[in-house]
Amino acid sequence: MALHETKDARARDADTDVFTSALSGQILPKYQMPDDHSPSEVVYSLLHNELLLDGNAAQNLATFCTTWSDDGVHRLMNECLDKNMIDKDEYPQTAEIEARCVNILADLWNAPKGTSGTGCSTTGSSEAAMLGGLALKWRWRARRRAEGKPADRPNLVCGPVQICWEKFARYFDVELRQVPLEPGATGLLPHQLAAHVDENTIGVVAILGVTYTCDYEPVAEIAAELDRIQEEHGWDIPVHVDAASGGFVAPFLHPDVMWDFRLPRVASVNTSGHKYGLAPLGVGWIVWRTAELLPADLVFDVDYLGGDMPTFALNFSRPGGEVIAQYYLFLRLGRGGYRRVQQACADTAQYLAGEIAGMGPFTLLYDGQGGLPAVSYTLTDPAGAGFTLYDLSDRLRMRGWQVPTYPLPADRQDTVMQRVLIRHGVTRDQIALLVSDLRAAVEHLAAHPQPVTTEPRSGFHH
Repeated sequence: MALHETKDARARDADTDVFTSALSGQILPKYQMPDDHSPSEVVYSLLHNELLLDGNAAQNLATFCTTWSDDGVHRLMNECLDKNMIDKDEYPQTAEIEARCVNILADLWNAPKGTSGTGCSTTGSSEAAMLGGLALKWRWRARRRAEGKPADRPNLVCGPVQICWEKFARYFDVELRQVPLEPGATGLLPHQLAAHVDENTIGVVAILGVTYTCDYEPVAEIAAELDRIQEEHGWDIPVHVDAASGGFVAPFLHPDVMWDFRLPRVASVNTSGHKYGLAPLGVGWIVWRTAELLPADLVFDVDYLGGDMPTFALNFSRPGGEVIAQYYLFLRLGRGGYRRVQQACADTAQYLAGEIAGMGPFTLLYDGQGGLPAVSYTLTDPAGAGFTLYDLSDRLRMRGWQVPTYPLPADRQDTVMQRVLIRHGVTRDQIALLVSDLRAAVEHLAAHPQPVTTEPRSGFHH
């Protein structure tokens, strides 16, 4: 017999079994905090199981965001978990690394030689876009006041932009003049500008990677049209490039495309580090062509090792790990590594485009060439197909694929399309499996026509 009895060994063993623990025998609290603590492994396992109900990130072909990171990123993120990005005097080396990233991006986007990078990190490209918009508004207002003219009716002109620009306009009291799409077009066209800009236009937003179709708007031609308008009317209207995705694609895959600071009219550029920049969620970047394009009134100074550290942000406390991870990727991949990653994605996108084009019922809107690594398409004969793209999205979800369906913006809202994004970590084999499932879904839906409905259908919201 045992010489010593342990204290309630059965109860202790039961407590270490997740599925016989007290917490697992009840519905998890949703409105009130529990009365007492529970073992960390039990809570972790229960939450881990609940999160299995989320979609599989690897099969999410709707998101632009990074869904795969290497071990170095995971380790650095964990080590920086307690570092507050806004606290630059307490974490000066993190602030220094942020500045290095800004300099690297300014060089990547061809800022004028001899200038230091002017910009900052943000929580994503949406915050970065708003900071760019604020700088446009402040500069326009200062110029109008200096000329003795009213500055109470600013407007911003753009094409089919992401919703962050609508938020900017509403939050900061700017009229958003969103130019409707012309037949056959997927973005803003230069000749449309003359009918929408005026002396109160703070800037024009050009998109390098339209959210809907993933091609580029013609930034150089837009800038040239604004040159012509300035000659005719005297309005000096800057361009802000929303390069949320394209800012990390065009420099590597399309170096001859003129869209960045090589164009004197481009004042600022925003991008998402956590999209094709390959960093984890969530980090964005905003860079200005030169320091004087960022109004001093928008910048706050904090004490930094006995000096001043300028800050410009809408958000305050946020983790520094994403910025460190971005710099890690710049060092690890270099220009050659980024080029190889983006080219592999583009090659896979073009493979998918070929498969979809040969499948029968689809017409390509964008074939993965000349823009982002992606494919967008519509039904060739929506009325005679026997199903909608919404039906196809639902069918693909049965296999775990998240493929978004939505209408194009005004005035092409009658065109419903699907879009597939190819990101780092999305393999050729994975896309071959998608093609197989897509073909099977089309065959099933064609054999079992769906009832026609005029009710509005919801697509993906992102």
